[in-house]
Amino acid sequence: MITDGFMYLSILVAFAALMVAFEKKFSGNRFFKFIPGIVLIYIGSAIMQTCGLFAHNDSTASVYTNVKGALLPAMLAIMLLKCDIRSIFKLGPRMLGGFLVAVVSILIGFVVVYIAFQHFYIKDTWKAFGALAGSWTGGSANMVALQGILKVPENIFGYALMMDTINYAVWVMFMFWLVPFAGKFNRWTKADTGFIQQGFEEAAAASSEEKSGIQFQHILYLLGIGLLISSLSTFAGQHLPEVGAVINGTSWTIMIASVIGLILGQTPVAKIAGALDVSNVMLYIIVALIASQSDFSNIAQAPIYLISGFLIMLIHLIIMLLLGKLFKYDLFTLGVASLANIGGMASAPMLAAAYSRALIPIGVIMALIGSFLGTYFGMVVAKILSIF
Repeated sequence: MITDGFMYLSILVAFAALMVAFEKKFSGNRFFKFIPGIVLIYIGSAIMQTCGLFAHNDSTASVYTNVKGALLPAMLAIMLLKCDIRSIFKLGPRMLGGFLVAVVSILIGFVVVYIAFQHFYIKDTWKAFGALAGSWTGGSANMVALQGILKVPENIFGYALMMDTINYAVWVMFMFWLVPFAGKFNRWTKADTGFIQQGFEEAAAASSEEKSGIQFQHILYLLGIGLLISSLSTFAGQHLPEVGAVINGTSWTIMIASVIGLILGQTPVAKIAGALDVSNVMLYIIVALIASQSDFSNIAQAPIYLISGFLIMLIHLIIMLLLGKLFKYDLFTLGVASLANIGGMASAPMLAAAYSRALIPIGVIMALIGSFLGTYFGMVVAKILSIF
């Protein structure tokens, strides 16, 4: 049994590195297309905890609290450095409307499904659903942030991550399967797709990323900026008042760090190379830490959560179809808006590329909108579900 906090952390980081190495080495393997490395990190770390590898003592608890508390705000701030809000306005009201439709339909799905099946869930599932709603309207980073804000029990958080993986994988396959039917769908909705062609070249130029390689000073810059933002946000969050059951010191910290990151994203700081890589390193370490506090003793509860995930997506699909027909939306807009929420940066640009490589920036920008707002959408869902 590991009783030393530093050894506990080093094992988790080394295991995360090993899983990433496997994922990169066997990237063409079909297994990693359905179960990405980040999920293996969670499963493996949880198994270690379930088998009793890590002791529950002051040393490991202190490392878990301090490291996770330091990395989480830093990760969000660094990730948001690439979010240029000036590019958002170039999407136009119609594209932003499609994104809003996707968000509202997902939030409705969470509320309806939770109310219908709440008697089948274990205690505090509303917190896990709030965290998952953050992921399905933003990305995994938002879910991790909400895990800390809502204090989601680690074992229930495992169910949320499972839904975020299995339900999401099926949805991504479904979205790509629909691409060849875009013409028929657009004729059914009577959508005008001319607006996409008018502005995609400008959007491509506006959201193009720097091609320069990452150097050691870039990593040092990002670490210094991220950790400083984290410390200042934590200090400020601890001195701000709590508001209800959702807005607490942690949520203040996350919101402050996010706003600072977004502001810096409009300055020359955004040009520092390597922001995505550094923030992903932090994300993987945080996921390993969270998983190390969970176990699989309640795995028998898994089916009801997977069913719930598919029902949420079904409600999302029905609402998207109805509003798509009513407002004459094209399949590209609805599909990318959906994956910008449920899939985030990992899949929305890929789906946009399936229509045209020139449309990739639109998928990137819509995913960035979700990455900033997903935490707040998740908090809204949690607040609503806590009433029932």
